Amino acid sequence: MAYTVHVDLVSAEEKIHSGPAEMVFAPTLSGEVGILPHHAPMLTLMRAGDVRIVQPAGTVVSFFVSGGILDVQPDGVTLLSDTVLRAEDIDAAEAEEARQLAERAMKGERETLAYSEAYAQLTEALAKLRVVRLMRIKQGDG
Repeated sequence: MAYTVHVDLVSAEEKIHSGPAEMVFAPTLSGEVGILPHHAPMLTLMRAGDVRIVQPAGTVVSFFVSGGILDVQPDGVTLLSDTVLRAEDIDAAEAEEARQLAERAMKGERETLAYSEAYAQLTEALAKLRVVRLMRIKQGDG
């Protein structure tokens, strides 16, 4: 039997996921981290990206987070984010459109957005597209 750690993934509106995990992968400002049971306590900021939770049965569930806080404690892992989307709930076409709009805004083609806002939108769109791509690869579609 493998060791597990309890994981809570919470958005601004609701708890999206709660349960045991063999490993958790999360995007931090310093890069991606992997968390195993008995990991040292840690509190850090997350960037927009994908969270992957390896469940005891070996299945992997994937989520998009818009950034937030990662709290690792001896009794569990908590990920708090304003926006959390299940990988299967992400609209790839919508994310691709958001990526294109953000890139155009960064080139100055759309004056209503500041460059930093456009960059943040681009980062979020690219993270969503990465989550979709990873899900498709996992399913053998990509």
